Amino acid sequence: MDLTVVAYTVYLLIGAALTVWVARTLSRNGRVFLSDVLQGNEKLADAVNHLLVVGFYLVNLGFVALYLNQDGAVADARALFEALSVKLGVVLLVLGVMHLGNVYVLNKIRRRGVMEREQVPPVGPQGWTAPPGRDPWTPPAPRA
Repeated sequence: MDLTVVAYTVYLLIGAALTVWVARTLSRNGRVFLSDVLQGNEKLADAVNHLLVVGFYLVNLGFVALYLNQDGAVADARALFEALSVKLGVVLLVLGVMHLGNVYVLNKIRRRGVMEREQVPPVGPQGWTAPPGRDPWTPPAPRA
């Protein structure tokens, strides 16, 4: 068997396994975070979590498949390991960037929700400020 085919097979198996493992880990541990982001709406958190996992699978498995192409033939075991390390390293970087992007966006949503919950109602005016050149103790004349 040609070593290039071995490299393709090993790359696809490891790339798919890494994608599945990362997606399951993020899904399981991200559910609590999503629940907080969505203000305790568990049903919506589960739905969003599932949609994120499906999108994660589609993007990453699609990237693994597109990145399969090898420029040259793999001649020996050293070239096999070098090709696999480059390909799997790029896949891991893409997985990490996607994860950080998801966390960033969800954290922005969460912060907005927390700010809306903690906002105090506006306070009515306690007084007024006179324009420059006017006596601050004399109220303005009523408008006609």
